[in-house]
Amino acid sequence: MITISAFRWVPPFAQGQVRDLRVRWALEEAGIPYRARLLSFGDQDKPEYRALQPFGQVPIFEEAGQVLFETGAILLHIGERCEALLPTDPGARARATQWLIAALNSVEPHIMNAATLDVFYADEEWAKLRKPSATEFAGRRLSALAASLGDKPYLDGDRFTVGDLMMSTVLRIAPPLVTDPRLAAYVERCTARPAFQRALDAQMGDFSDAA
Repeated sequence: MITISAFRWVPPFAQGQVRDLRVRWALEEAGIPYRARLLSFGDQDKPEYRALQPFGQVPIFEEAGQVLFETGAILLHIGERCEALLPTDPGARARATQWLIAALNSVEPHIMNAATLDVFYADEEWAKLRKPSATEFAGRRLSALAASLGDKPYLDGDRFTVGDLMMSTVLRIAPPLVTDPRLAAYVERCTARPAFQRALDAQMGDFSDAA
């Protein structure tokens, strides 16, 4: 059976955001069972874990002796087994991959930059000075994303793919930044999927058990 690593507990502001949620969601969409390997504080820095994940992050994906890290790589690997996530048509497949990479490279760093200022450095004078420009730049990226989405249900039209899974989880990081109603409706549409709710319930259930 597939095993994914996840934290046993995180502070409330991070609950529902830890990136094992992305992998749980993909596995739920694909109908593939898995179990969670829960890490206590400090386990991510132990040599045996760093041998599998050199940066000490979650999740790692383990199956039959194979180990993967980085959510983008893991989601593409899962998508190989699930046409609903990664279409077999070459063009649609390339576009799904394109949007997954865009979420990680073109959108997430700027959302994280703005969100981190609020979460960790809100009282720092340098952060107060940095916040307007960080928010403005993130807003420009989100405006471009909204223009590309337009009135389509999903990024590539009528079909939900792994690109939408990744992009919608990125947009969930900082809801106040998602001011365009098209993007807000898009996130709501993606996260209304039953597979997302099962994944979220599983992650939150682990945190509740550890509380």
